[in-house]
Amino acid sequence: MKSYIRIGVDLAKNVFQVHALSEEGTPALQRKLSRAKFLDFFQNIAPSQIGMEACATAHHWARALQALGHEVVLIPPAYTKPYVKRGKNDAVDAEAICEAMSRPGMRFVPVKTVDQQALLGLHKQRELLIKQQTMAVNALRAFLAEFGLIAAKSIERVPHLLAIGRESKMLPATAKARIEIDAEVLCTLAKAIDGLEQEISRHHACNPVSQLLDGVPGIGTLIASAVVAYVPNPEHFRSGRDFSAWLGLTPREHSSGGKSKLGRISKQGNPYLRKLLVLAATSLLRVQPQRRGPLAEWVRELLARKPARLVTVALANRLARILWAMMKSGEEFRMIIFARGVAAA
Repeated sequence: MKSYIRIGVDLAKNVFQVHALSEEGTPALQRKLSRAKFLDFFQNIAPSQIGMEACATAHHWARALQALGHEVVLIPPAYTKPYVKRGKNDAVDAEAICEAMSRPGMRFVPVKTVDQQALLGLHKQRELLIKQQTMAVNALRAFLAEFGLIAAKSIERVPHLLAIGRESKMLPATAKARIEIDAEVLCTLAKAIDGLEQEISRHHACNPVSQLLDGVPGIGTLIASAVVAYVPNPEHFRSGRDFSAWLGLTPREHSSGGKSKLGRISKQGNPYLRKLLVLAATSLLRVQPQRRGPLAEWVRELLARKPARLVTVALANRLARILWAMMKSGEEFRMIIFARGVAAA
């Protein structure tokens, strides 16, 4: 049985490129494998370290290779790019992956389980349907505005907007037919979104970690479930700041010559979780005058010196660190940190 110290795999739909090293300094094995023969190749070699880019289907193949006894690491695609030589093809990409995985400071993406990917599918589908719902509402609003019919902005005002269009005597029959189609589309989207949220709630009720995170003020079922789905293992992050940086909530650094220069947040991490945490922080900022405790005092002191939107992002950063600490320790949120009550004058 052949043995390799590490193997780089460039994934695709039907053809996979393999770059395998038996030992350092020796010529590598380069081979193209069809989808049908991909697992057969790895069944006939000794357990090895295999690296792949964290792209589409990567988690599926990682689980399949782990079942065969191999150690699999997933690398963010941006981290393999510096190791790509001149030109680009599958063989060069596989070689770059093989080289990147050998670096001692390389960062890897945890392999997600089937349940985690299924839960992520619910969140992503909900996000897509909300986007489609927003597009449909905007299209309807723009269409009626062409006839001088307008209504207040908000998804809750859509029934009023539809009523305006249906009751208007200046609209022709063809325009009202369009309104009925829009109403049917919006109703279908609303039902689908409700169904996805109910399914997310059912998963939340069965997951102890998700229920633990739900105890944090501002973190409801949706955010707690999303954090559990995106973070298979909190041990993957060295600290709460490392987790916050992964979300893109830490300042972008541009330092040189011993002079530190920090800018706006990097926004280089997970955009979905970052958005949810910023929304959670926004809701907490509205109720902070009626709260007491160290977190509430910290928010008030920051608001006295900084703009509200900057404080919102800083609070989202703090929430991310709290969530990581709770996942790692299993400790419940200490309500005294942000307790209900009237703040002292």
